[in-house]
Amino acid sequence: MSHGPRSGLAAVSTALLAMSRHLEVRDVLKTIVASARELLDAQYAALGVPDDHGGFAQFVVDGVSDEQWKAIGPLPRQHGILAAMLHEATPERLADVRKDPRFEGWPSAHPDMSDFLGLPIRDGDEVIGALFLANKNCEKPEGGCGFTEEDEELLSILAQHAAIALTNARLYERSRELTIAEERSRLAHELHDAVSQKLFSLRLTAQAAAALVDRDPSRAKGELHQVAVLAAEAADELRAAVVELRPAALDEDGLTATLRTHVQVLDRAHTARVAFTARSFRALPAAQEEAMLRVAQEALHNALRHSGAEHVDVTLDRRGSGAVLRVTDDGNGFEPTATRRAGRHLGLVSMRDRTSGVGGTLTVESAPGKGTTIEMEVPGG
Repeated sequence: MSHGPRSGLAAVSTALLAMSRHLEVRDVLKTIVASARELLDAQYAALGVPDDHGGFAQFVVDGVSDEQWKAIGPLPRQHGILAAMLHEATPERLADVRKDPRFEGWPSAHPDMSDFLGLPIRDGDEVIGALFLANKNCEKPEGGCGFTEEDEELLSILAQHAAIALTNARLYERSRELTIAEERSRLAHELHDAVSQKLFSLRLTAQAAAALVDRDPSRAKGELHQVAVLAAEAADELRAAVVELRPAALDEDGLTATLRTHVQVLDRAHTARVAFTARSFRALPAAQEEAMLRVAQEALHNALRHSGAEHVDVTLDRRGSGAVLRVTDDGNGFEPTATRRAGRHLGLVSMRDRTSGVGGTLTVESAPGKGTTIEMEVPGG
């Protein structure tokens, strides 16, 4: 990713903006490493996040090909220079890392490195990671290090902001885990309230049909017809729940294809007509695409289960560098400002939380008898 030396406030600003665009921990780590390597014009860069067992929970590199990385082997342990940076929490700037008494060698496939700059990433008193750079792309003074005091100051600024970005990403992932747990709980309640009741009714109706089959075949036939109706409704409920429990592979298919498939399944499963349109949409950061999918699922769930709608339209549009999702139905509608309990029942709180969590805005337009429109806009990346 390095394209020659960059310095000054513009380069630092570019690096910091790149870090702020991501919410996934892995994406943040990759961006920090790539930004550090480009900012200081180094041949290699790495970032290690320590675990509690003398190793690294995550270790991200830049400047090393996938083939080289596989040949190097397992992640490094916390020893030598790496351990000193993590446990002593002090910067290290060396003319030749191989000549340092703490150097303990590296695997045979490891690229050869000489001048070295390393800095701990701290969150208060806790060291949450360490940045390493090697082989500055410049003429080195005789016996000296290519990395300068100015480089160390720049990396220090980057490390401070990296700590903020990494901490925010971790908080986001924990929040998302809680959201997933809440969603599973909601689905469990929904299965109990809807599917269990349908199956209970189906069993009673089947028992009634069995009791009537000899003495009143006509009535028994009617009861059996009701059994078929209840079974179909239970299957629809289960199908919708399975769709939510198995989120589509956004990484492979992208948001447009995932939403289109989801809408097609719902269109077949429900009597309402469900349609999807995408206009000039382009890929978004992973966190934003996942949030848009979840908001679309919640809005569709409301429209198909609670609104009595005959038509539901889902559109996905580009807006500037971001995108806007719109779910519109012709159902019963409601009064958004006067129905706090209804808002919770319809999942509006969850939708707003998901939207704000990725820097977006959610708009709800509805009125009794006038249908509902849910619009979610995200800024893109």
